[in-house]
Amino acid sequence: QVQLVESGGGLVQPGGSLRLSCVASGSIFSMYTMGWYRQAPGKQRELVATIVSFRRINYADSVKGRFTISRDNAKNTVYLQMNSLKPEDTAIYYCNAHIRSVSGEYDYWGQGTQVTVSS
Repeated sequence: QVQLVESGGGLVQPGGSLRLSCVASGSIFSMYTMGWYRQAPGKQRELVATIVSFRRINYADSVKGRFTISRDNAKNTVYLQMNSLKPEDTAIYYCNAHIRSVSGEYDYWGQGTQVTVSS
């Protein structure tokens, strides 16, 4: 059974930084697109960034130049480095990955990690 577990969320002041991590575990054969999404109170879940490879990265306009997504395939891990954080970045951040495992090929979601940007 495949699981995604996020970590690294917390409370940070405006202008500060956080690094989120998401580790995939289970009987994994291959990991394809990995990404981060977020959902603020009263709003729909939105894409933050996705990565297929270092050449194929996509960012939401609202985070371009401030956030960096990366992945370590050997560790089945995707990261999100968040700099120059703003109060409007406050949300629950979810990891997503398209994975082929013994169970088949599916999209998986983590449980989410809270990021709060406030003074």
